[in-house]
Amino acid sequence: MTTSMTDEMMRVQIANARAYTLVILHPTAKRQDPGADQVVWEHGRRNLELRRDRRLSIVCPVRDGSNVCGIYVFPGTPEETGVIMDDDPGVKAGVFTYEVHACRGFPGDHLP
Repeated sequence: MTTSMTDEMMRVQIANARAYTLVILHPTAKRQDPGADQVVWEHGRRNLELRRDRRLSIVCPVRDGSNVCGIYVFPGTPEETGVIMDDDPGVKAGVFTYEVHACRGFPGDHLP
């Protein structure tokens, strides 16, 4: 039996929330250019390196044909995240653009 979430339990959880940065990645028309797949490959390599180095918490590629091709959660500030994203191979090549959003989350959250 699951215990109901009381107001006090909610207050404790909310007090433990911390700042993160959410990035939404968008493809550009250059995503269809010859050579773009290699740029995307290097973009993916960099994402995995950032994860390994704990500079990127969550990477979610989106492959549904929409104008969103990835969602990320970074542990840094929006300013720090913008610097990281500006150095992304896909962004530098004009294959991707991105949005940055300050958000809050709960440390320890993870994908099952």
